[in-house]
Amino acid sequence: MKIFFKNLSIAFLSAFCSIYVYDQFFQTGKDVERISNMQPLLMPTNYNFNTNSYAAEATDFTAAAEKTVNAVVHVKNTGTAGDNSPSFYRYFYGEEDVPERIGTGSGVIVSPDGYIITNYHVIENNNTIEITTNDNKTYDAKVIGTDPDTDIAVLKIDADQKLPYVFFGNSDTTRIGEWVLAVGNPFNLNSTVTAGIISAKSRDLNKRDRKNESYIQTDAAVNRGNSGGALVNTNGELIGINTAISSMTGGYVGYSFAVPSNVARKVFEDIIEYGDVQRGLLGVIGQALDAQMAARFEVEETEGFYITDLEKGLGADLAGLKANDIIKSVDGIVINEFADLSGYLASKRPGEKVSVIYKRAGKEKEVSVRLEKINRAVFYFMELRPLSPEQKKKYKTDHGLYIFNMNNRRLYQRGIDNQYIILEINGEKVSSLSDIKNIDTPDIEDILFLSPTGEKKMVLMQY
Repeated sequence: MKIFFKNLSIAFLSAFCSIYVYDQFFQTGKDVERISNMQPLLMPTNYNFNTNSYAAEATDFTAAAEKTVNAVVHVKNTGTAGDNSPSFYRYFYGEEDVPERIGTGSGVIVSPDGYIITNYHVIENNNTIEITTNDNKTYDAKVIGTDPDTDIAVLKIDADQKLPYVFFGNSDTTRIGEWVLAVGNPFNLNSTVTAGIISAKSRDLNKRDRKNESYIQTDAAVNRGNSGGALVNTNGELIGINTAISSMTGGYVGYSFAVPSNVARKVFEDIIEYGDVQRGLLGVIGQALDAQMAARFEVEETEGFYITDLEKGLGADLAGLKANDIIKSVDGIVINEFADLSGYLASKRPGEKVSVIYKRAGKEKEVSVRLEKINRAVFYFMELRPLSPEQKKKYKTDHGLYIFNMNNRRLYQRGIDNQYIILEINGEKVSSLSDIKNIDTPDIEDILFLSPTGEKKMVLMQY
């Protein structure tokens, strides 16, 4: 009997210890934050980590670190707080008295003549941008172009010598479990290298923001100040731009996210060649499948992209795809969720062709689809596109932007809906998507709309 109670006590003690260890060390937060700069709380540690000697010898990161560390720079953004500042600064002190804001992050040199890729949120609302290289030289940088949708910005510095740079790798061929290095400047600690593995791919951090997000998730330690830094493989090739962390505290707790290098490279090349980002459109409307969506659409498939409708005259429609078809893969990329599809298409240009494997009535088929240029923009929670010649003739106007997807509840409550046309903003005519590119929402005082019946309606915006 004594032995029985002794064993029972040991069992209870073991169970209690297991629960305590799990609670203390394995619970993680769910909030996603962009990583910028913050002063750390420094704490001593004497934690000993026992490694397998064979694994340590087989995984050598020194070569990759040496190839990368000198090509990752410190980015200092000096500007005004802008729209992120408390509103009383504007109302009580005026624009001239908006406090100065200094932000820091990282950047990656991708060419010997000084082109740098970083995150858009690192250099947003800048007045001046200062770059410090790993040899402590400083340069003034100019913004060549930005793409807020992918959170990528391209900078340029002029140096009197060729600069070390990182070669692009192929992020599509990366695999879960692959070793990676994160290189950046967390907490203003220059040239910091951390290691981890790829934990997941095609992560969409906010499924409600309508952005085509498809991040690489890693467990390499990434903190504030790492934004815009390099994620490289063991060959020292750039496979991602570190962008965000998942945390309840603002500090690293195990998850970090990077824009895939194929997306970053495409944005970079588009900005250099065209001045803006060229996006290819497949022309399908639908929903990624899971058990719930499969039940809703009454299909047996739980993976793939279910087509509910097509945009007439675009690639998918012309190639013969139809509603109720299920896209299973694109160029060999298996479509398990929407981020798989949107992330891959984000690396392609208009005019390129992709091979689409789809299911129709239980049978797999393959077709080649030509991607078309996306001539649309999201503005103030409205999806807009330029007027067609037929629409201009119908509504007797030579300017305006057509609303084909209204998601602005405030305007909807005032009677503005799909098929309305924006004629003017703040008394200025709008004709093209570029006319709205640099308009900030707080600066909008009034919008002149044209209804589908031809009636003009002025909406005054009050904040």
